[in-house]
Amino acid sequence: MSKYQAYPKYKDSGVEWLKEIPKDWSVVPLKYIAELTPKKSELEESIMSDKCTFLPMEKLKLNSITLDETRTVKDVYDGYTYFRNGDVLIAKVTPCFENKNMAIAADLTNGIGFGSSEIYVLRPNDSINNRFLYYRLQEDNFMAVATGAMTGAGGLKRVPSETVNNFTIAIPTTNEQNQIAAFLDHETAKIDTLIGKQQQLIELLKEKRQAVISHAVTKGLNPQAPMKDSGVEWLGEVPEHWDLTPLKYLCNFKGGGTPTKDNLNYWTNGTIPWVSPKDMKSFWINKTQDYVTELAVKESSTNIIFEGSLMMVVRSGILQRTIPIAINTVPVTMNQDMKALLFNNKMLTEYAAYFIIGNIPQLLLEWSKEGATVESIEHEYLANSYFPVPPKEEQEKIICTIMSQLELFDNLETQAQQAIKLMQERRTALISAAVTGKIDVRNWIAPTTSSDTNEVQQEATA
Repeated sequence: MSKYQAYPKYKDSGVEWLKEIPKDWSVVPLKYIAELTPKKSELEESIMSDKCTFLPMEKLKLNSITLDETRTVKDVYDGYTYFRNGDVLIAKVTPCFENKNMAIAADLTNGIGFGSSEIYVLRPNDSINNRFLYYRLQEDNFMAVATGAMTGAGGLKRVPSETVNNFTIAIPTTNEQNQIAAFLDHETAKIDTLIGKQQQLIELLKEKRQAVISHAVTKGLNPQAPMKDSGVEWLGEVPEHWDLTPLKYLCNFKGGGTPTKDNLNYWTNGTIPWVSPKDMKSFWINKTQDYVTELAVKESSTNIIFEGSLMMVVRSGILQRTIPIAINTVPVTMNQDMKALLFNNKMLTEYAAYFIIGNIPQLLLEWSKEGATVESIEHEYLANSYFPVPPKEEQEKIICTIMSQLELFDNLETQAQQAIKLMQERRTALISAAVTGKIDVRNWIAPTTSSDTNEVQQEATA
């Protein structure tokens, strides 16, 4: 921020979170410059049969509205939030509010839209530029005050309307607002482009990680090895000296269960991890959200799963896109939506895990019922599916190679995530400084080239 100048003169705003503001700026509550939740009654009866944009909450993101749904006005008039082109939309419920899911409505069908009742609509009057208001709502103090004022329980906490209406901001003239908005449009677009490139890199790393794993567990490490047809269409050729064995001959399967919640003796002060799909977020598991007692294991349908087992989610909506697996490093129990695979001496657990991770799309198709939505793994298909089985020593080498490659990918992804974090912090700081008058951009002129992109990257990652 050092390359930007401050305003020549400041004055005390009289507002705790604003402190000093430029001498010529005015202090005003939001309710005097923008109408919160405009009334639907302004709509004419004649348009009730017309189409309009429909906006579910998940399609409102920061500076982004997905305009792929339409409804008839009369079908959404009741129970949904009304808005029109030029309005500022902002999520009011956690965690969407904290994620700054806000945007300016534009290109709406017939110029109007209806959306989730969890969206606030602010309609600026002539004293404020809608893009200046959009940026002003992203400023740290507003976010902090509004988040602190949230009411409700758990995931249903909302920002009260009076908090938005009564929040006091400082504003310059409309011409100066236009200049600040243009400056932020330009600068944030550069930052967003760089963030997008890092996000693209992360996606490419994920694809590369999957490809490296898949190749190692299906083709081996020796590119000169003689190959043979596996007999499995999607698997293709495998090294000639590898076996192909149905999974049921490589492991024993063990199911889980849920001790009744009515018996507190099964849960209170439990010390044995109880794994459910919500715990399956890492390759190794030694902690869970819930724990059961030894009495629960003795008297209920749940079982002890010894360490080193491959744990798999076999019933969950997440199976529409992935297969969560993990290896437990301590004895655990698990619920009925899980299955544990206890491998014999023909296959190492880590090798089996990598075989699954490297071939998720193909295995989802193979392990699910034909014509059914992929929400459960059929045990018969799972047990009878063929796994390539290299010699034990070769499995160990493949595991070591994969782990080494994954460490490299993880380091690169960590660097990309850190770069994104720094650029997001710079974006937030720049917006806050501009909309609160900490920097003076009245004489800023948009560059005619994109040559300053490198400068932004260097500043953000310095």
